[in-house]
Amino acid sequence: MSKQGRDRSRAKRIVEQQKAAERRRKVTLWTTIGVVLVLVAAGLTGWAVTAGKDTGKVNTPSVAVDSGTAFTVGSGPVVIDLYEDFMCPICHEFETQSGATIKQFVTANKVTVRYHPVAILDPNSNGTQYSTRSAGAAAAAAVGGKFIEYHDVLYQNQPAEGSSGLTNAKLIELGKSVGLTTSAFADAINNKTYDGWATKVTDTFSARGYTGTPTVLVAGKQLTGVPTPAQLTDAVNKAAA
Repeated sequence: MSKQGRDRSRAKRIVEQQKAAERRRKVTLWTTIGVVLVLVAAGLTGWAVTAGKDTGKVNTPSVAVDSGTAFTVGSGPVVIDLYEDFMCPICHEFETQSGATIKQFVTANKVTVRYHPVAILDPNSNGTQYSTRSAGAAAAAAVGGKFIEYHDVLYQNQPAEGSSGLTNAKLIELGKSVGLTTSAFADAINNKTYDGWATKVTDTFSARGYTGTPTVLVAGKQLTGVPTPAQLTDAVNKAAA
Protein backbone atom coordinates (compact mmCIF):
# COMPACT_ATOMS: atom_id res chain seq x y z
CA MET A 1 0.00 0.00 0.00
CA SER A 2 1.31 3.41 -0.94
CA LYS A 3 2.02 6.05 1.65
CA GLN A 4 -0.98 8.00 0.40
CA GLY A 5 -3.22 4.96 0.86
CA ARG A 6 -1.91 4.36 4.37
CA ASP A 7 -2.60 7.99 5.28
CA ARG A 8 -6.18 7.74 4.00
CA SER A 9 -6.69 4.51 5.97
CA ARG A 10 -5.30 6.07 9.13
CA ALA A 11 -7.49 9.14 8.70
CA LYS A 12 -10.53 6.92 8.20
CA ARG A 13 -9.81 5.02 11.43
CA ILE A 14 -9.42 8.28 13.34
CA VAL A 15 -12.75 9.52 12.02
CA GLU A 16 -14.44 6.22 12.97
CA GLN A 17 -12.91 6.36 16.47
CA GLN A 18 -14.14 9.93 16.90
CA LYS A 19 -17.64 8.92 15.79
CA ALA A 20 -17.65 5.96 18.21
CA ALA A 21 -16.47 8.18 21.05
CA GLU A 22 -19.22 10.68 20.25
CA ARG A 23 -21.82 7.91 20.30
CA ARG A 24 -20.54 6.68 23.68
CA ARG A 25 -20.65 10.24 25.03
CA LYS A 26 -24.27 10.65 23.94
CA VAL A 27 -25.26 7.31 25.46
CA THR A 28 -23.58 8.22 28.74
CA LEU A 29 -25.22 11.66 28.72
CA TRP A 30 -28.73 10.33 28.16
CA THR A 31 -28.20 7.53 30.66
CA THR A 32 -27.16 10.10 33.25
CA ILE A 33 -30.16 12.28 32.43
CA GLY A 34 -32.43 9.25 32.74
CA VAL A 35 -31.04 8.34 36.15
CA VAL A 36 -31.42 11.92 37.37
CA LEU A 37 -35.02 12.05 36.17
CA VAL A 38 -35.80 8.78 37.95
CA LEU A 39 -34.26 10.07 41.18
CA VAL A 40 -36.15 13.36 40.89
CA ALA A 41 -39.41 11.52 40.27
CA ALA A 42 -38.77 9.24 43.25
CA GLY A 43 -37.96 12.25 45.40
CA LEU A 44 -41.14 14.04 44.35
CA THR A 45 -43.16 10.91 45.02
CA GLY A 46 -41.65 10.59 48.49
CA TRP A 47 -42.31 14.25 49.16
CA ALA A 48 -45.89 13.89 47.99
CA VAL A 49 -46.43 10.92 50.30
CA THR A 50 -44.94 12.79 53.25
CA ALA A 51 -46.87 15.92 52.42
CA GLY A 52 -50.02 13.86 52.15
CA LYS A 53 -49.48 12.56 55.66
CA ASP A 54 -48.74 16.01 57.04
CA THR A 55 -51.64 17.72 55.30
CA GLY A 56 -54.12 14.86 55.28
CA LYS A 57 -57.73 15.33 56.23
CA VAL A 58 -58.36 15.99 59.92
CA ASN A 59 -61.19 13.88 61.28
CA THR A 60 -62.91 16.19 63.73
CA PRO A 61 -65.10 14.24 66.17
CA SER A 62 -68.77 14.89 65.54
CA VAL A 63 -69.36 15.80 69.20
CA ALA A 64 -66.49 18.27 69.52
CA VAL A 65 -67.23 21.93 70.37
CA ASP A 66 -65.31 25.21 70.52
CA SER A 67 -64.16 25.09 66.88
CA GLY A 68 -63.87 21.33 67.18
CA THR A 69 -61.26 21.38 69.96
CA ALA A 70 -63.12 20.22 73.07
CA PHE A 71 -65.70 17.91 74.61
CA THR A 72 -68.34 19.18 77.00
CA VAL A 73 -69.49 17.77 80.29
CA GLY A 74 -72.38 19.47 82.08
CA SER A 75 -74.68 22.28 80.97
CA GLY A 76 -74.32 24.98 83.64
CA PRO A 77 -73.97 28.71 82.89
CA VAL A 78 -70.29 29.09 83.88
CA VAL A 79 -67.83 27.67 81.35
CA ILE A 80 -64.62 26.03 82.55
CA ASP A 81 -62.02 25.32 79.87
CA LEU A 82 -59.43 22.74 80.79
CA TYR A 83 -56.45 22.03 78.55
CA GLU A 84 -54.67 18.84 79.59
CA ASP A 85 -52.16 16.26 78.39
CA PHE A 86 -52.84 12.70 79.55
CA MET A 87 -49.13 12.13 80.19
CA CYS A 88 -48.74 15.33 82.23
CA PRO A 89 -48.10 14.52 85.92
CA ILE A 90 -49.27 17.99 87.01
CA CYS A 91 -52.53 17.41 85.14
CA HIS A 92 -52.89 14.22 87.15
CA GLU A 93 -52.25 16.22 90.30
CA PHE A 94 -54.92 18.75 89.33
CA GLU A 95 -57.37 15.97 88.55
CA THR A 96 -56.67 14.32 91.91
CA GLN A 97 -57.15 17.57 93.83
CA SER A 98 -59.94 19.28 91.91
CA GLY A 99 -61.67 16.58 89.86
CA ALA A 100 -64.27 15.93 92.55
CA THR A 101 -64.97 19.66 92.91
CA ILE A 102 -65.56 19.98 89.18
CA LYS A 103 -67.92 17.01 89.23
CA GLN A 104 -69.86 18.63 92.07
CA PHE A 105 -70.26 21.80 90.01
CA VAL A 106 -71.48 19.71 87.07
CA THR A 107 -73.98 17.82 89.23
CA ALA A 108 -75.26 21.10 90.70
CA ASN A 109 -75.66 22.44 87.13
CA LYS A 110 -73.32 25.33 87.85
CA VAL A 111 -70.78 24.75 85.09
CA THR A 112 -70.17 23.45 81.62
CA VAL A 113 -66.69 21.96 81.41
CA ARG A 114 -64.91 21.96 78.06
CA TYR A 115 -62.07 19.44 78.05
CA HIS A 116 -59.34 20.07 75.47
CA PRO A 117 -56.97 17.07 75.17
CA VAL A 118 -53.62 18.33 73.86
CA ALA A 119 -50.36 16.60 73.00
CA ILE A 120 -47.37 18.62 74.12
CA LEU A 121 -45.45 15.76 75.74
CA ASP A 122 -45.00 13.50 72.70
CA PRO A 123 -41.20 14.05 72.88
CA ASN A 124 -41.31 12.49 76.37
CA SER A 125 -42.64 9.07 75.38
CA ASN A 126 -39.68 7.44 73.62
CA GLY A 127 -41.08 8.01 70.15
CA THR A 128 -44.47 6.35 70.75
CA GLN A 129 -46.38 9.69 70.66
CA TYR A 130 -48.39 8.66 73.67
CA SER A 131 -49.87 12.11 74.23
CA THR A 132 -51.27 12.16 70.69
CA ARG A 133 -52.48 8.56 70.87
CA SER A 134 -54.23 9.02 74.20
CA ALA A 135 -55.86 12.27 73.05
CA GLY A 136 -57.04 10.49 69.89
CA ALA A 137 -58.37 7.63 72.02
CA ALA A 138 -60.24 10.13 74.21
CA ALA A 139 -61.81 11.58 71.07
CA ALA A 140 -62.95 8.11 70.04
CA ALA A 141 -64.40 7.65 73.54
CA ALA A 142 -66.28 10.96 73.21
CA VAL A 143 -67.80 9.80 69.93
CA GLY A 144 -68.79 6.61 71.74
CA GLY A 145 -70.54 8.63 74.46
CA LYS A 146 -68.03 7.81 77.21
CA PHE A 147 -65.62 10.75 77.29
CA ILE A 148 -65.55 11.53 81.02
CA GLU A 149 -65.45 7.85 81.97
CA TYR A 150 -62.49 7.28 79.67
CA HIS A 151 -60.89 10.55 80.75
CA ASP A 152 -60.93 9.36 84.35
CA VAL A 153 -59.63 5.86 83.62
CA LEU A 154 -56.72 7.31 81.61
CA TYR A 155 -55.63 9.27 84.67
CA GLN A 156 -56.11 6.27 86.92
CA ASN A 157 -53.67 4.41 84.67
CA GLN A 158 -51.38 7.31 83.75
CA PRO A 159 -47.90 6.17 82.67
CA ALA A 160 -44.85 8.00 83.94
CA GLU A 161 -43.61 10.94 81.94
CA GLY A 162 -40.56 9.76 80.01
CA SER A 163 -41.88 6.23 79.62
CA SER A 164 -43.24 4.75 76.38
CA GLY A 165 -46.79 5.19 77.62
CA LEU A 166 -49.61 2.70 77.26
CA THR A 167 -49.87 0.49 74.19
CA ASN A 168 -52.82 0.72 71.83
CA ALA A 169 -53.96 -2.64 73.14
CA LYS A 170 -54.02 -1.23 76.67
CA LEU A 171 -55.91 1.87 75.54
CA ILE A 172 -58.51 -0.39 73.97
CA GLU A 173 -58.65 -2.54 77.09
CA LEU A 174 -59.29 0.54 79.26
CA GLY A 175 -62.07 1.51 76.90
CA LYS A 176 -63.73 -1.85 77.36
CA SER A 177 -63.56 -1.37 81.14
CA VAL A 178 -65.83 1.69 80.84
CA GLY A 179 -68.21 0.23 78.27
CA LEU A 180 -66.49 1.06 74.96
CA THR A 181 -66.78 -2.41 73.50
CA THR A 182 -67.56 -1.69 69.85
CA SER A 183 -65.09 -2.32 67.05
CA ALA A 184 -65.43 1.34 66.05
CA PHE A 185 -63.57 2.44 69.19
CA ALA A 186 -60.76 -0.07 68.73
CA ASP A 187 -60.49 0.70 65.02
CA ALA A 188 -60.23 4.43 65.71
CA ILE A 189 -57.23 3.79 67.96
CA ASN A 190 -55.48 1.29 65.72
CA ASN A 191 -56.11 3.35 62.58
CA LYS A 192 -55.11 6.64 64.26
CA THR A 193 -58.41 8.14 63.17
CA TYR A 194 -58.20 11.14 65.49
CA ASP A 195 -54.44 11.57 65.81
CA GLY A 196 -54.46 14.36 63.22
CA TRP A 197 -57.23 16.03 65.17
CA ALA A 198 -55.13 15.88 68.35
CA THR A 199 -52.34 17.68 66.51
CA LYS A 200 -54.81 20.36 65.37
CA VAL A 201 -56.08 20.89 68.93
CA THR A 202 -52.49 21.23 70.14
CA ASP A 203 -51.76 23.79 67.42
CA THR A 204 -54.87 25.74 68.43
CA PHE A 205 -53.73 25.58 72.06
CA SER A 206 -50.41 27.19 71.08
CA ALA A 207 -52.08 29.73 68.79
CA ARG A 208 -54.23 30.87 71.70
CA GLY A 209 -51.06 31.68 73.61
CA TYR A 210 -51.02 28.80 76.09
CA THR A 211 -47.76 27.01 76.83
CA GLY A 212 -48.28 24.48 79.62
CA THR A 213 -50.71 22.00 81.05
CA PRO A 214 -52.97 22.09 82.86
CA THR A 215 -54.30 25.42 81.64
CA VAL A 216 -57.57 26.33 83.35
CA LEU A 217 -59.95 29.12 82.38
CA VAL A 218 -63.18 30.09 84.13
CA ALA A 219 -65.59 32.21 82.11
CA GLY A 220 -62.79 32.93 79.67
CA LYS A 221 -60.29 34.11 82.30
CA GLN A 222 -57.13 32.04 82.78
CA LEU A 223 -56.39 31.09 86.37
CA THR A 224 -52.83 31.39 87.59
CA GLY A 225 -50.78 28.22 87.84
CA VAL A 226 -52.55 25.10 89.02
CA PRO A 227 -55.66 26.27 90.88
CA THR A 228 -56.62 24.62 94.14
CA PRO A 229 -60.21 23.52 94.75
CA ALA A 230 -60.73 26.67 96.83
CA GLN A 231 -59.40 28.92 94.07
CA LEU A 232 -61.50 27.13 91.49
CA THR A 233 -64.61 27.45 93.66
CA ASP A 234 -63.97 31.15 94.20
CA ALA A 235 -63.57 31.76 90.46
CA VAL A 236 -66.75 29.88 89.62
CA ASN A 237 -68.76 31.71 92.29
CA LYS A 238 -67.53 35.10 91.09
CA ALA A 239 -68.35 34.22 87.48
CA ALA A 240 -71.81 33.03 88.49
CA ALA A 241 -72.46 36.25 90.38
